[in-house]
Amino acid sequence: MAELDARGLNCPMPILKAKKALKELAAGDTLKVVATDPGSVSDFSAFCRTTGNELVEQSEENGVYTYVIRKST
Repeated sequence: MAELDARGLNCPMPILKAKKALKELAAGDTLKVVATDPGSVSDFSAFCRTTGNELVEQSEENGVYTYVIRKST
């Protein structure tokens, strides 16, 4: 699983960095993104819905948001 640390970045930077990281992955690979921007919750949901990538997992603990995204074809 590839990982992206986007802590301290405000949206849309976590989305833009995730988009770039996903381009380097093969279909079916997963990307773990860690972010601290509360706006990332709705942004990652919308990003996955519009791009066809699957939001496999989403969690929040102490202001740190973790997302696992599976790249689509």
